[in-house]
Amino acid sequence: MASTRRPTYKRSGSKPSVDKGPSGKPPVGRPQTVGDRQRSGIISASKSADEPGDQPSAPLPDNVVSFPEPRARRIRRNIIITACIVAALVAGLLVAAIYSPALAVRTITVQGTKMLTTEQIQTALEPLEGKPLPQVSDSEVSALLQPLVQIKDVTTQARPPSGLLVQVQERVPVALLKQGETFQLVDIEGVQLSSTTDPSSIQLPVIDGGGGAMGKDLFHAITGVLGALPADVLTELSDASAKSVDAVELKLVDGQTIVWGNAGEKELKAKVLEALLKVPADPKNPVSVYDVSVPRHPVTR
Repeated sequence: MASTRRPTYKRSGSKPSVDKGPSGKPPVGRPQTVGDRQRSGIISASKSADEPGDQPSAPLPDNVVSFPEPRARRIRRNIIITACIVAALVAGLLVAAIYSPALAVRTITVQGTKMLTTEQIQTALEPLEGKPLPQVSDSEVSALLQPLVQIKDVTTQARPPSGLLVQVQERVPVALLKQGETFQLVDIEGVQLSSTTDPSSIQLPVIDGGGGAMGKDLFHAITGVLGALPADVLTELSDASAKSVDAVELKLVDGQTIVWGNAGEKELKAKVLEALLKVPADPKNPVSVYDVSVPRHPVTR
């Protein structure tokens, strides 16, 4: 019969007692349970740090098979390398072209001149000769041509290997401004383009400011009207005047007067006046005044 005796434990510092059974010896052949081992001090309630589960993983062996780089990644890397090489080559070619003497300016062609001569512009642009074409800019050309007041705008075009085309836009003269015994050729902005003492040599109307200086507003009112007129009408005028900015008058070489009025609707007024001047003259009823101050209801008398 199995013993009903319970195991006894010693106080701290003493070894735990083990149930020896009825014979006084430990049982034979029965494996020890976890409880037995805990009671006998073989294992502790918590794991020791020396157990295999807490050990760091072992390094991989040297004979691990490596897989090849993906094809897409290899292609992408090759493309990036090729693009960098091409960019470096292009940059080198650009630098060589910018400073190459093979592209130096040797010939300057000029277009668009009427008041100026080609020689005048070429002389002003002499500092550009020998300079590489890629280094020539419109702003530099404009700065060199600035003393020539007849030029309003300029553009350039390189024509390799050594040609430079300069396209000039000149100011358009609209009148002769009388100043004493001298007549100044002016454009719509009042820029003085040249001077003469013989107004009959230039087929443009004369603006007579009288004895004193003409006010800026009055001057621009007159030149604004003249600038709106077609070239064939402009050459038929003898003079232009204005008592105020709302009372501009023009005179034809034949003596007729053109009442223009203010600067409003100047494009329409110019078209109406051009049409009236093309009407055949009637000897029985000669026209002495063309009034286009109200362009939708013009009057002749």
